[in-house]
Amino acid sequence: MKPSISPQDHARVLAEGVDIPQQHPAFGLPLPEVGICGKTVWVRLPEGLIPFAARLEVNLAAEVRGIHMSRMEEVIAGLYDREFSDLRDYGVQLGWEMMARQGANRGRVRLSGQLPLIRTAMVSNRQSVDSIAVSLDLKLAKQGEELESVAVFGVGVTHITACPCTQAYNQTLFRKEGDACPLPTHSQRSQTTLSMQSTGFAPSIPELLACLEEALHVTQDLLKRTDEAQLVYTSHSQPQFAEDAVREVARRAGERFGKVLPPETLVVIDSLSLESIHIHDVCCRLETSLAEIVRHL
Repeated sequence: MKPSISPQDHARVLAEGVDIPQQHPAFGLPLPEVGICGKTVWVRLPEGLIPFAARLEVNLAAEVRGIHMSRMEEVIAGLYDREFSDLRDYGVQLGWEMMARQGANRGRVRLSGQLPLIRTAMVSNRQSVDSIAVSLDLKLAKQGEELESVAVFGVGVTHITACPCTQAYNQTLFRKEGDACPLPTHSQRSQTTLSMQSTGFAPSIPELLACLEEALHVTQDLLKRTDEAQLVYTSHSQPQFAEDAVREVARRAGERFGKVLPPETLVVIDSLSLESIHIHDVCCRLETSLAEIVRHL
Protein backbone atom coordinates (compact mmCIF):
# COMPACT_ATOMS: atom_id res chain seq x y z
CA MET A 1 0.00 0.00 0.00
CA LYS A 2 1.17 3.49 -0.83
CA PRO A 3 1.04 6.21 1.85
CA SER A 4 -2.15 8.27 1.49
CA ILE A 5 -0.59 11.33 3.09
CA SER A 6 2.25 13.08 1.29
CA PRO A 7 5.68 13.53 2.90
CA GLN A 8 5.23 17.28 2.48
CA ASP A 9 2.03 17.25 4.55
CA HIS A 10 3.69 15.19 7.27
CA ALA A 11 6.64 17.60 7.36
CA ARG A 12 4.29 20.59 7.59
CA VAL A 13 2.30 19.13 10.48
CA LEU A 14 5.45 18.18 12.37
CA ALA A 15 6.78 21.69 11.92
CA GLU A 16 3.54 23.45 12.86
CA GLY A 17 2.04 21.01 15.36
CA VAL A 18 2.37 20.88 19.13
CA ASP A 19 4.37 18.17 20.91
CA ILE A 20 1.59 17.09 23.26
CA PRO A 21 3.72 15.05 25.72
CA GLN A 22 5.92 18.14 26.23
CA GLN A 23 2.96 20.29 27.27
CA HIS A 24 2.51 21.37 30.85
CA PRO A 25 0.07 19.09 32.68
CA ALA A 26 -3.12 20.44 34.24
CA PHE A 27 -1.74 19.39 37.64
CA GLY A 28 2.03 19.73 37.95
CA LEU A 29 2.82 16.69 40.05
CA PRO A 30 6.07 14.79 39.40
CA LEU A 31 5.65 11.08 38.69
CA PRO A 32 8.39 8.65 39.81
CA GLU A 33 7.71 5.79 37.35
CA VAL A 34 6.06 6.07 33.94
CA GLY A 35 6.69 3.77 31.02
CA ILE A 36 5.62 0.72 29.06
CA CYS A 37 4.85 -2.81 30.21
CA GLY A 38 3.57 -6.02 28.67
CA LYS A 39 6.45 -5.68 26.23
CA THR A 40 8.66 -8.50 24.91
CA VAL A 41 12.28 -7.57 24.28
CA TRP A 42 14.72 -9.84 22.46
CA VAL A 43 18.21 -9.90 23.94
CA ARG A 44 21.30 -11.38 22.26
CA LEU A 45 23.19 -13.21 25.01
CA PRO A 46 25.86 -15.93 24.92
CA GLU A 47 22.98 -18.42 25.19
CA GLY A 48 21.36 -17.05 22.02
CA LEU A 49 18.54 -14.65 21.14
CA ILE A 50 16.29 -14.80 24.21
CA PRO A 51 12.86 -13.19 24.78
CA PHE A 52 12.15 -11.39 28.06
CA ALA A 53 9.00 -9.81 29.42
CA ALA A 54 9.82 -6.17 30.11
CA ARG A 55 8.52 -3.31 32.23
CA LEU A 56 10.42 -0.10 31.50
CA GLU A 57 9.95 3.18 33.36
CA VAL A 58 11.46 6.64 33.82
CA ASN A 59 10.64 9.51 36.13
CA LEU A 60 8.57 12.38 34.76
CA ALA A 61 9.14 15.99 35.83
CA ALA A 62 6.26 18.05 37.16
CA GLU A 63 6.24 20.33 34.10
CA VAL A 64 6.09 17.50 31.53
CA ARG A 65 2.74 15.95 30.60
CA GLY A 66 3.83 12.53 29.35
CA ILE A 67 6.54 10.28 27.96
CA HIS A 68 7.21 9.61 24.28
CA MET A 69 6.43 5.90 23.95
CA SER A 70 7.92 5.68 20.47
CA ARG A 71 11.29 6.73 21.87
CA MET A 72 11.18 3.75 24.22
CA GLU A 73 10.55 1.47 21.25
CA GLU A 74 13.34 3.13 19.25
CA VAL A 75 15.82 2.31 22.00
CA ILE A 76 14.65 -1.32 22.09
CA ALA A 77 14.90 -1.61 18.31
CA GLY A 78 18.36 -0.04 18.32
CA LEU A 79 19.67 -2.67 20.75
CA TYR A 80 18.19 -5.66 18.90
CA ASP A 81 21.28 -6.43 16.80
CA ARG A 82 23.80 -5.86 19.61
CA GLU A 83 25.29 -8.70 21.66
CA PHE A 84 25.58 -8.47 25.45
CA SER A 85 27.70 -10.47 27.88
CA ASP A 86 24.83 -10.81 30.35
CA LEU A 87 21.35 -9.53 31.12
CA ARG A 88 22.60 -6.79 33.44
CA ASP A 89 24.74 -5.24 30.70
CA TYR A 90 21.67 -5.12 28.46
CA GLY A 91 19.55 -3.62 31.25
CA VAL A 92 22.05 -0.85 32.00
CA GLN A 93 22.38 0.10 28.32
CA LEU A 94 18.63 0.03 27.80
CA GLY A 95 17.98 2.09 30.92
CA TRP A 96 20.68 4.66 30.14
CA GLU A 97 19.45 5.23 26.59
CA MET A 98 15.76 5.40 27.46
CA MET A 99 16.49 7.93 30.24
CA ALA A 100 18.50 10.06 27.81
CA ARG A 101 15.75 9.95 25.17
CA GLN A 102 13.08 10.95 27.71
CA GLY A 103 15.13 13.63 29.50
CA ALA A 104 14.84 11.67 32.75
CA ASN A 105 17.31 11.34 35.60
CA ARG A 106 15.95 8.10 37.01
CA GLY A 107 14.88 4.86 35.37
CA ARG A 108 13.84 1.33 36.14
CA VAL A 109 14.22 -1.79 34.01
CA ARG A 110 12.45 -5.00 34.99
CA LEU A 111 13.02 -8.12 32.89
CA SER A 112 11.92 -11.71 33.39
CA GLY A 113 12.32 -14.80 31.24
CA GLN A 114 14.06 -18.13 30.93
CA LEU A 115 17.50 -19.28 29.84
CA PRO A 116 18.41 -22.76 28.54
CA LEU A 117 20.31 -25.03 30.88
CA ILE A 118 21.89 -28.36 29.92
CA ARG A 119 21.78 -30.83 32.81
CA THR A 120 23.31 -34.29 33.05
CA ALA A 121 21.32 -37.03 34.78
CA MET A 122 22.90 -38.50 37.89
CA VAL A 123 22.90 -42.18 36.86
CA SER A 124 22.38 -42.49 33.10
CA ASN A 125 24.51 -39.40 32.27
CA ARG A 126 21.92 -38.48 29.66
CA GLN A 127 21.74 -34.76 28.88
CA SER A 128 18.47 -32.91 29.37
CA VAL A 129 17.72 -29.51 27.80
CA ASP A 130 15.98 -27.65 30.61
CA SER A 131 15.44 -24.03 31.55
CA ILE A 132 15.92 -21.75 34.54
CA ALA A 133 13.97 -18.63 35.37
CA VAL A 134 15.93 -15.38 35.46
CA SER A 135 14.83 -11.92 36.50
CA LEU A 136 16.37 -8.47 36.73
CA ASP A 137 15.07 -5.44 38.64
CA LEU A 138 17.45 -2.59 37.84
CA LYS A 139 17.13 0.92 39.29
CA LEU A 140 19.19 3.67 37.64
CA ALA A 141 19.93 7.22 38.77
CA LYS A 142 21.90 9.90 36.94
CA GLN A 143 24.29 11.88 39.12
CA GLY A 144 25.85 14.53 36.88
CA GLU A 145 27.50 12.58 34.08
CA GLU A 146 27.69 9.41 36.17
CA LEU A 147 25.12 6.63 36.18
CA GLU A 148 24.48 4.81 39.44
CA SER A 149 22.72 1.47 39.38
CA VAL A 150 21.33 -1.00 41.89
CA ALA A 151 20.30 -4.40 40.56
CA VAL A 152 18.36 -7.26 42.10
CA PHE A 153 19.16 -10.34 40.01
CA GLY A 154 17.31 -13.61 40.51
CA VAL A 155 17.56 -17.23 39.39
CA GLY A 156 14.83 -19.82 39.91
CA VAL A 157 14.64 -23.61 39.57
CA THR A 158 12.06 -26.36 39.79
CA HIS A 159 12.65 -29.08 42.37
CA ILE A 160 10.94 -31.89 44.26
CA THR A 161 10.10 -31.84 47.97
CA ALA A 162 8.96 -34.80 50.06
CA CYS A 163 6.88 -34.10 53.19
CA PRO A 164 8.71 -35.02 56.43
CA CYS A 165 5.46 -35.26 58.47
CA THR A 166 3.79 -38.18 56.71
CA GLN A 167 7.11 -39.96 56.45
CA ALA A 168 7.78 -39.63 60.19
CA TYR A 169 4.30 -40.98 60.91
CA ASN A 170 4.85 -43.95 58.60
CA GLN A 171 8.22 -44.63 60.16
CA THR A 172 6.58 -44.97 63.55
CA LEU A 173 3.71 -46.99 62.12
CA PHE A 174 5.52 -49.39 59.79
CA ARG A 175 9.24 -49.31 60.48
CA LYS A 176 10.95 -52.68 60.53
CA GLU A 177 14.25 -53.10 62.33
CA GLY A 178 17.23 -52.69 59.97
CA ASP A 179 15.12 -51.33 57.09
CA ALA A 180 17.09 -48.39 55.66
CA CYS A 181 14.72 -47.56 52.80
CA PRO A 182 12.79 -44.31 53.38
CA LEU A 183 9.06 -44.89 53.81
CA PRO A 184 6.37 -43.33 51.61
CA THR A 185 5.27 -39.72 51.87
CA HIS A 186 3.61 -37.27 49.52
CA SER A 187 5.89 -35.28 47.23
CA GLN A 188 5.33 -32.18 45.14
CA ARG A 189 6.79 -30.04 42.44
CA SER A 190 8.25 -26.88 43.94
CA GLN A 191 9.73 -23.67 42.56
CA THR A 192 12.34 -21.65 44.43
CA THR A 193 14.04 -18.40 43.41
CA LEU A 194 17.15 -16.79 44.89
CA SER A 195 17.55 -13.06 44.25
CA MET A 196 20.42 -10.86 45.41
CA GLN A 197 21.04 -7.14 45.23
CA SER A 198 24.25 -5.72 43.84
CA THR A 199 25.81 -2.33 43.30
CA GLY A 200 29.31 -3.39 42.26
CA PHE A 201 30.37 -7.04 42.16
CA ALA A 202 27.34 -9.11 41.22
CA PRO A 203 26.75 -12.84 41.68
CA SER A 204 26.68 -14.68 38.37
CA ILE A 205 23.99 -17.06 37.17
CA PRO A 206 26.21 -20.13 37.81
CA GLU A 207 26.91 -18.93 41.38
CA LEU A 208 23.24 -18.36 42.21
CA LEU A 209 22.34 -21.64 40.53
CA ALA A 210 24.96 -23.47 42.60
CA CYS A 211 23.32 -22.25 45.83
CA LEU A 212 19.99 -23.65 44.65
CA GLU A 213 21.38 -26.95 43.41
CA GLU A 214 23.34 -27.55 46.62
CA ALA A 215 20.27 -26.94 48.78
CA LEU A 216 17.45 -28.54 46.74
CA HIS A 217 16.54 -31.72 44.88
CA VAL A 218 16.50 -30.04 41.46
CA THR A 219 14.48 -31.80 38.76
CA GLN A 220 14.99 -32.12 35.01
CA ASP A 221 12.95 -33.21 32.03
CA LEU A 222 14.98 -36.08 30.60
CA LEU A 223 15.26 -38.81 33.23
CA LYS A 224 15.65 -42.53 32.57
CA ARG A 225 14.23 -45.00 35.08
CA THR A 226 17.55 -45.22 36.92
CA ASP A 227 17.64 -41.42 37.28
CA GLU A 228 14.02 -41.25 38.43
CA ALA A 229 14.65 -43.91 41.08
CA GLN A 230 17.74 -42.07 42.34
CA LEU A 231 16.00 -38.67 42.49
CA VAL A 232 12.95 -40.05 44.31
CA TYR A 233 15.15 -41.98 46.75
CA THR A 234 17.32 -38.94 47.48
CA SER A 235 14.40 -36.57 47.97
CA HIS A 236 12.70 -39.05 50.35
CA SER A 237 15.93 -39.67 52.23
CA GLN A 238 16.26 -35.92 52.79
CA PRO A 239 12.64 -34.67 52.97
CA GLN A 240 12.00 -30.93 53.01
CA PHE A 241 9.26 -28.49 53.90
CA ALA A 242 9.07 -25.28 51.84
CA GLU A 243 10.55 -23.68 54.96
CA ASP A 244 13.50 -26.07 54.80
CA ALA A 245 14.05 -25.24 51.15
CA VAL A 246 14.24 -21.50 51.88
CA ARG A 247 16.52 -21.94 54.88
CA GLU A 248 18.91 -24.25 53.06
CA VAL A 249 19.19 -21.88 50.10
CA ALA A 250 19.89 -19.04 52.57
CA ARG A 251 22.58 -21.15 54.23
CA ARG A 252 24.33 -21.80 50.91
CA ALA A 253 24.09 -18.11 49.93
CA GLY A 254 25.63 -17.10 53.27
CA GLU A 255 28.46 -19.60 52.91
CA ARG A 256 29.20 -18.63 49.31
CA PHE A 257 28.83 -14.84 49.45
CA GLY A 258 29.31 -13.94 53.13
CA LYS A 259 32.94 -12.95 52.67
CA VAL A 260 32.75 -11.41 49.18
CA LEU A 261 29.62 -9.22 49.23
CA PRO A 262 28.78 -6.28 51.54
CA PRO A 263 26.94 -7.24 54.75
CA GLU A 264 23.96 -5.07 53.78
CA THR A 265 23.41 -6.99 50.52
CA LEU A 266 19.71 -7.74 50.11
CA VAL A 267 18.82 -11.45 49.80
CA VAL A 268 15.33 -12.55 48.74
CA ILE A 269 14.29 -16.21 48.57
CA ASP A 270 10.84 -17.26 47.38
CA SER A 271 9.56 -20.83 47.41
CA LEU A 272 6.24 -22.21 46.17
CA SER A 273 5.20 -25.81 46.81
CA LEU A 274 2.46 -27.09 44.49
CA GLU A 275 0.87 -29.45 47.00
CA SER A 276 -0.12 -32.91 45.79
CA ILE A 277 -2.61 -33.99 48.48
CA HIS A 278 -3.99 -30.54 49.36
CA ILE A 279 -6.05 -28.13 47.30
CA HIS A 280 -4.01 -25.21 48.62
CA ASP A 281 -0.33 -24.60 47.87
CA VAL A 282 2.39 -23.62 50.33
CA CYS A 283 4.51 -20.49 50.02
CA CYS A 284 7.51 -19.25 51.95
CA ARG A 285 9.50 -16.02 51.50
CA LEU A 286 12.62 -14.64 53.15
CA GLU A 287 13.77 -11.05 52.62
CA THR A 288 16.78 -10.18 54.70
CA SER A 289 20.39 -8.99 54.63
CA LEU A 290 23.41 -11.14 53.96
CA ALA A 291 24.73 -10.13 57.40
CA GLU A 292 21.66 -11.59 59.09
CA ILE A 293 22.13 -14.91 57.30
CA VAL A 294 25.84 -15.03 58.16
CA ARG A 295 24.99 -14.31 61.82
CA HIS A 296 23.06 -17.59 61.97
CA LEU A 297 25.67 -19.77 60.26
